[in-house]
Amino acid sequence: MRLCVPPDLADVRLDAALARLLPEHSRSRLSEWLAEGRILVDGQHLPGKTRLAGGETIALSLPEASTDTENAPEDIPLDILHEDEHLLILDKPPGLVVHPGAGNPDGTLLNALLHHAPQLADIPRAGIVHRLDRDTSGVMMVAKTLTAQTALVRQLQARTASREYLALVDGVIARPGTVDAAIGRHPRDRTRMAVVVGTSGKPAVTHYRPRERFDGPGMAGRNATLVECQLETGRTHQIRVHMAHIRHPLVGDPVYGRRGDDRFPRQALHAWRLTLEHPESGETVRFVSPLPPDMRTLLKNLRRERDQRAKIDEDDESYDDDGVEIVYVRD
Repeated sequence: MRLCVPPDLADVRLDAALARLLPEHSRSRLSEWLAEGRILVDGQHLPGKTRLAGGETIALSLPEASTDTENAPEDIPLDILHEDEHLLILDKPPGLVVHPGAGNPDGTLLNALLHHAPQLADIPRAGIVHRLDRDTSGVMMVAKTLTAQTALVRQLQARTASREYLALVDGVIARPGTVDAAIGRHPRDRTRMAVVVGTSGKPAVTHYRPRERFDGPGMAGRNATLVECQLETGRTHQIRVHMAHIRHPLVGDPVYGRRGDDRFPRQALHAWRLTLEHPESGETVRFVSPLPPDMRTLLKNLRRERDQRAKIDEDDESYDDDGVEIVYVRD
């Protein structure tokens, strides 16, 4: 690819000029290509701080297609909600690890993506732009091109992509609220995250709103609330840490939850709705992931216990299982 530096970019740094000339690529990716010698100015390899005069020719040599040798494709079924040339939206089941790592070298979502779309081997992290914890279910977005990946990452950074979750938490929450508390590594247990004070944490904001309460007769003191959480930031374990911080840990959470909680075998957390601008068309699109069977069963059992009824009428429209709308039956 060859570009001519226009006069209006005279006296602009090379790295800044590249960001303006190639907005479809992130600054970090352009910096990597500069360091690798893939970007030449009038045939010369120049540092990013070099100021341009205008009129130079920039030659960009894109990386050649290569096969991912570190992660092998694996035939793991994917529940795909939407797919086109630029974007893939999937419904991740609980128990599936997103990225290979210590203790999980294979059998991950990344391995499954490489099998489903081999061209993703040429994109960093196989196009994954955000992650869900292993035992968190729900909707995820994957970029199928470098341009789409840059666009989606920028939306997450600008907080224009909306991610909404459903979580069953311990105790009763009566009104909406916001947790604005920085998150970082736990000072004593480095495998956990925690709300931290000072410069060691990163800003994190979670908005929550109660959708359905499970309290009253028949609950045996084990009250719970189904809440809708919306993220402004995307820190590791953010919802789990923030809800535990306000003394409403997720039901079933083995790390941040109440000891001896046997109501659910995993954290009761589901990414149910994702809204974003399509990276190619710019159209606002929304994708919804139905509650997984285990969470639907959990909620039915809690309703039965709360209402002290021996049997839920499966034909009752208020208990329809056709998706997340089940959470709206008791506004």
